[in-house]
Amino acid sequence: MADMSLDAALWHRLDAVPWDRLESALPQHPVAEVPRTLRRLARAGGAATEEECSPLFSCLVTENGRVIPAATAALPFVVALAADPGMGARGTLVELLECLHRAATNGSRPADEEGSDEEWSAAWRRQRDAIRALRADPDPVVRRAALPLVAGVAPLLERWRTETDPAVRLPVLLELGEAAATVGRKTAAPGEATTTDGGPADEGAAAEHATAGSRTGPVEEVRAVLADVLRDGEPVMKVAALHAWACLDRDVPVRRADVLVEVFADAGSRSRFAEIWWVQGVDAPFSREDVIRWTGRLFDHVPQAAAEFVVRLAGAADRTGDTVLRRAVLDEAWQLLVRRPSAASALLPVAGGLLADPDDTVRLKAASLLAVLGRRAAPYADRLARLVDDPAEDDHTYIEGTVGAYARWALTRIGDTRALPGLVERLYEPYREHYSRGYCGDEPRLPDIDDVLVPLRAHADVLLPPLRETMRHHAAHCGGHGPLTGAFLRVLEGWGRDALPALPEVLPLLGDPRGSWAATDVLVAMGPAAARAEPVLCERVLPDRPAGDWRAAWVAWRLGGDATSALRVIGDAVLDGKGPSDGPVHLLADFGAAVAPYADRVRHIMENTDGWRRTQAALALWAATGEPEPSVPVLEEFVLAVAAGDDGYGAFGDALRALIRIGTVTPAARAALRTIRERDGRLSPYWDYRAFLQDEELRAMIEDALALP
Repeated sequence: MADMSLDAALWHRLDAVPWDRLESALPQHPVAEVPRTLRRLARAGGAATEEECSPLFSCLVTENGRVIPAATAALPFVVALAADPGMGARGTLVELLECLHRAATNGSRPADEEGSDEEWSAAWRRQRDAIRALRADPDPVVRRAALPLVAGVAPLLERWRTETDPAVRLPVLLELGEAAATVGRKTAAPGEATTTDGGPADEGAAAEHATAGSRTGPVEEVRAVLADVLRDGEPVMKVAALHAWACLDRDVPVRRADVLVEVFADAGSRSRFAEIWWVQGVDAPFSREDVIRWTGRLFDHVPQAAAEFVVRLAGAADRTGDTVLRRAVLDEAWQLLVRRPSAASALLPVAGGLLADPDDTVRLKAASLLAVLGRRAAPYADRLARLVDDPAEDDHTYIEGTVGAYARWALTRIGDTRALPGLVERLYEPYREHYSRGYCGDEPRLPDIDDVLVPLRAHADVLLPPLRETMRHHAAHCGGHGPLTGAFLRVLEGWGRDALPALPEVLPLLGDPRGSWAATDVLVAMGPAAARAEPVLCERVLPDRPAGDWRAAWVAWRLGGDATSALRVIGDAVLDGKGPSDGPVHLLADFGAAVAPYADRVRHIMENTDGWRRTQAALALWAATGEPEPSVPVLEEFVLAVAAGDDGYGAFGDALRALIRIGTVTPAARAALRTIRERDGRLSPYWDYRAFLQDEELRAMIEDALALP
């Protein structure tokens, strides 16, 4: 170890640790990697890299948030390396200390390691002086990484007063807001001081508890610091001060939105964000656009102010000609709209006004916003129509598709027929030779083919010929059943009898186990006019396919066959179910009162299942008895749950459909539906375009249910 400048006696003790008796955090990384890695880092000295520290994280940091004996044994050596000014990757080593410290303060001790917490606390106390020295280390990277090890407002205030590097001062400011908020919460609900260093609360936290109730307490000191920064600080630091202040008073950023808009619109400040806006746990500084997105969340509790903030940013971007800011504005508009339906009226003109922007990305994002807003975008139909052939794409993010694709989809949502020529071909074009998609779950993306076409049943006469041609091409290219076959079949099912000319494209799929069930759904939707397919169906349904018999019986009946024989097969399948969730109970309601002989079994299923099958059993029981009780109270449960904050929107939709079919709503359910209707949030678990579609569907059903007598 020629390059090792650390205490030789310390490293001699490394060999004395019984590593072979200690367990690693991850079995695939033997604990023997710990001493090897520590020595390798020591030998590398200033050339040590972040990657070389990785085995220490794998061996010492547990996934369940606890400290293992191997971490306790390694602690003095990790501290020694982190404190050595000649060592490389010191920031990474300090991050390792922070991970272990967090596990010690928030984790739990397993039953088979009694005393491990006490041993860790004692080891941490022995290293306390060296760890505290990291807070004032000459290297700003180390000081910034050590901030999570600074416990309480008092030490953070000390760091703020002595720190000179803006890239450290800013995260100190953010930490001050969090720490002061913690003190404020403890003042409101007094309790024992929490452990901040793996042992008893340190002197900073103790002092804060002693002065929390005084006028010059820590919270007031932090407020004074934030006020000074807002008055005299540099622009980016003012934004950080408002983020910190939001921890103490979430209305302050709302009241000072003018400061936020001014700084974000200042072209001179844009690069400064990427220089000094560091956040704990993130390996790179935030860009201005990152901070804008984070800042938008500060307005979540005041939706009107959130929309006004985006509108003001849009105006500032227009005045300054800042293309990147316009992109960020549309990103914020999307994030707000996907959460808050009420924002549509304020943000619609913003998106509409940017359809003619010279920047490709801006036009694409604007068109995507208008598409999800549906008929509300009708005033911009002419502008959208001029973009249907715009081939521009977004080269700056991962948003797929062209400006034209989103503009065309927006027109379909509006109901404008100018979207129809070439629509099917354009939807299929990205997948003509291969099937590949890329998108993020909380950003704009192209809709699935069926989500575009199913609502266009009124235009099936125009769209069906190209759709059939597309289906034939896809089948030939993919060997019968391709990745888009399910989407095509959902379109035909949604178009029902209007899709009958596509029967030749459906029949070959009946014998394919990958598409036979979806194909039979299409036949049922087509109705008795597709009855000539019944013999083929009986021949092609695979005999060893589970539930094939009752499925075939149901389809044959819906195509004009005998209802009595179909019910016998389906009813027997329900009776023979091995458990309460087995059997095609969802088909029974279509038979009406003839289901009465199966009422006891259906009631048993309803009382012993949950989710979708419970709602279907409730509907079938109503069909069997003709009485709303006890089905309606069961369906009401799903409505009341969503009104109380549950996010089971799928089962909620099933319950609504059943209640509408039964034709009655209880006073309690009616009140709950009104509560849900007034909620300013999407009725959907999704964060992409599907949130808008599901929200529209559920809200329409709520209106139908409330219209019931």
